[in-house]
Amino acid sequence: MRELEQRAELDKFDMEEHYDFSTGVRGRFYQSKKVSTTIRLDNDILLFLKKKASEDHIGYQTLINSLLRDYVKHSIES
Repeated sequence: MRELEQRAELDKFDMEEHYDFSTGVRGRFYQSKKVSTTIRLDNDILLFLKKKASEDHIGYQTLINSLLRDYVKHSIES
């Protein structure tokens, strides 16, 4: 029961009406690890990858990235 009382006390926190972000820096702690690029693939390859990604319930770009990462890893180990 005490845990419920403690939670109730924490839930009484009120947000202020206005916060001053005028000195904030946008993206200060964010560093993108992905790079946007254009790649030209044959249609049959792209259709296969999209179908495979759909079956695996992942994005096709994620699948392509994973396949390329496995290839690089295998190449380094050889």
